[in-house]
Amino acid sequence: MIVMFIGLDRVETAVNASQVTFVSCATDGTRIRFGEGRSVTVTEPIAEVVETLNRSLRPHE
Repeated sequence: MIVMFIGLDRVETAVNASQVTFVSCATDGTRIRFGEGRSVTVTEPIAEVVETLNRSLRPHE
């Protein structure tokens, strides 16, 4: 499932929720990590990022 966040450059960033391996706080927002050392930092707070990723991975209710 693809979810949208706002990157530090204020451009929308699409993230494949099933590829996320780690989420952490960063100075400027929240860092979302993927395999092979890739990451993106978004402006949303970590709680919102985690909730959005979890919601996208849940089966439709």
